[in-house]
Amino acid sequence: MDKVKYELEIPIHASPNMLYQYISSPSNLQEWFADKVNSRGKIFSFIWDGLEEKAKLLLKKSEDRIRFKWLESEDDESFFEIRIQVDALTKDVSLIITDFADDEDEVEESKQLWQNQIDELKHTIGA
Repeated sequence: MDKVKYELEIPIHASPNMLYQYISSPSNLQEWFADKVNSRGKIFSFIWDGLEEKAKLLLKKSEDRIRFKWLESEDDESFFEIRIQVDALTKDVSLIITDFADDEDEVEESKQLWQNQIDELKHTIGA
């Protein structure tokens, strides 16, 4: 069964440079995204409530985006990406989250989870 791709745009008051540090380094991801984050090469381990999920780093573009693929979903096209977008006119900064849900019924719940994570990020960086 195909997963459902969705995008979420969340405005955030922070510099793109600082945001990139928080989306790309294991120690900073650990401050808002997961309880513990480790990396060995391109494989990142994310731990929530003692449960470990591993993802492969697919793309890391300085001050722009980071993309991961969960190892457990190697047989599909899914990934999750956090992209920093800066409006050319207003200079407003947003995070664009691209992710996949298992089915249409899970999209809203998945979006809410991301919203909660980004709220935690905003709290962490004082945005």
